[in-house]
Amino acid sequence: MKALYLNISQSISVPTENIIGIFDMDNSTVSPDTRSFLRISQSEKRLLSDVRDIPKSFVVTSDKVYLSQLSSHTLVGRGERNN
Repeated sequence: MKALYLNISQSISVPTENIIGIFDMDNSTVSPDTRSFLRISQSEKRLLSDVRDIPKSFVVTSDKVYLSQLSSHTLVGRGERNN
């Protein structure tokens, strides 16, 4: 049975069908395009976070971008285990 939601933080779960990508913060923010994307998402109030520390990953969905304290590897693993 396919998981309907992926828990990406303490209080945020997102529908798996809306997930476009899961990205590692350290590797992907090296690119100026990614940093620009995150800045624009924040200015458009589409960037959401309940992270209390430095985020390790971000999840792009069809309408929002979520910061997560969980690594991209952990999030992908959760998604794969639930399929």
